[in-house]
Amino acid sequence: MEQGKFTGAGLETITLGGGCFWCTEAVFVQVRGITDVESGYSNGHVNNPTYEQVCTGATGHNEVVKLVYDPAQISLRAILEIFFVVHDPTTLNRQGNDSGTQYRSGIYYSTPEQKRVAEDMVNALNRDKLFGKPVVTEVLPVSNYSPAEEYHQDFFEKNPNQGYCMAVAGPKVAKFRKTFSEYAKA
Repeated sequence: MEQGKFTGAGLETITLGGGCFWCTEAVFVQVRGITDVESGYSNGHVNNPTYEQVCTGATGHNEVVKLVYDPAQISLRAILEIFFVVHDPTTLNRQGNDSGTQYRSGIYYSTPEQKRVAEDMVNALNRDKLFGKPVVTEVLPVSNYSPAEEYHQDFFEKNPNQGYCMAVAGPKVAKFRKTFSEYAKA
């Protein structure tokens, strides 16, 4: 299936990079209207890279989550509002202690409408100086996407007591559930 195209039954996909994909995935599996979340790599220049290759920064890939969502249940704008709250879009190639191009903030679209919504939102955040610093989130067409290895899929769910999950992913999930309770799955 081509990334970002309609996936049947009115579903769409969008790909987001917001730091470590374990954290981003942990949040978006909680969101009502999102039917599938897959951790992966995108927007690099190597076909089907491994996690180890991506971690070097040499492939150009970003750690991302591919979201399949039902626009009848949640809008792309609402997804992006959640995205901007649960990561820091003002730090170039860094999220917390994680640094490198693979942790950059990115919205990877595949339709002109997704591009428009994403660009409008980034422009509004910068115009309104909502974060006090410029938003550095890149808005680009999705390219060269591949799923991450199986052990990365549903990592937080499978490893809730792992140190990184407890220190970083858990608080992001809690922040989402507190800030966006109306979008949280039961």
